[in-house]
Amino acid sequence: MKTLGLIGGTSWESSAEYYRLINQGVRDALGPTHSAQLLLWSFNFAELAAMQHAGDWNGQTARMIDASHRLEQAGAAVLLICSNTMHRCAAEIEKACTIPLLHIMDPTGAAIRAAGLTRVGLLGTRFTMEQSFCRDRLAERYAVEAIIPGDIDRATIHRIIYDELIAGEILPASRQAYREVIVRLVASGAQAIILGCTEIMLLIGPDDSPVPLFDTTALHAKAAIAAALG
Repeated sequence: MKTLGLIGGTSWESSAEYYRLINQGVRDALGPTHSAQLLLWSFNFAELAAMQHAGDWNGQTARMIDASHRLEQAGAAVLLICSNTMHRCAAEIEKACTIPLLHIMDPTGAAIRAAGLTRVGLLGTRFTMEQSFCRDRLAERYAVEAIIPGDIDRATIHRIIYDELIAGEILPASRQAYREVIVRLVASGAQAIILGCTEIMLLIGPDDSPVPLFDTTALHAKAAIAAALG
C-alpha cells in the first residue's frame, strides 16, 4: 500500500471526511481490519483564510509547498490537497515536489465525461468560482464547460461556506438557498452540478438537485484509494 500525504485543515471539517472516506474505501477493498496508510498535515485554517481574503496567494503557495515537502520527506508517495480552493497552488506544488499530486479536478472531470456530460454548474468559494484554475483544467483536459452562478448567488454560496460549513453549522435555510442556486444554474443549461468546495457535501445531497451532483470530496477520496492500492 502506498502512503498518501494529505494537506488538510482547509477546513478540518472536510479533512475529517477525507479521512473517513479513504479509510472506509480501503477497508471495503481489503477487509475489515484494514485502514489507509496516510500522513496528514493540518493547517490552522484561520491563517490561510485571512491570506485568501487578502489576496496573498504567493504566501499561501509558499505555505502549501512547505507542507508538501514535509509530507514528502516523511514518506508520502502521493499528495492530495483536501480543498478545491487551494488547488490554486497546485501547479507550483507539482513543480516543487518529486512525488505526484492527485489533482481534485481530474477524477471530477473524468466522472463527468464518463456520464456523457459537457456543461455543468460549479459551486464553491468565490475564489474557485471566479478564478479559472478549476474551470480551465476541466475545459482543457476533459472538454467540460463549467458555468458559475451570478454575482448575488456567488456571494451567498461563499458566505455560507465560510460562516457556516467550515464551522460545522448545517442550516435548513442555507440548504434551501443552495437548492435555489442549483435550479437557476440548471435553467442556464447546466446538465449537472459540481460540488466544488469540499465542505458543500455536508449540506447538499442528491435529493437537493434536479440534476446529477459530482461531489469533488468523494471523487477525490475514491481516486486516492485507487492510487494507494494500485
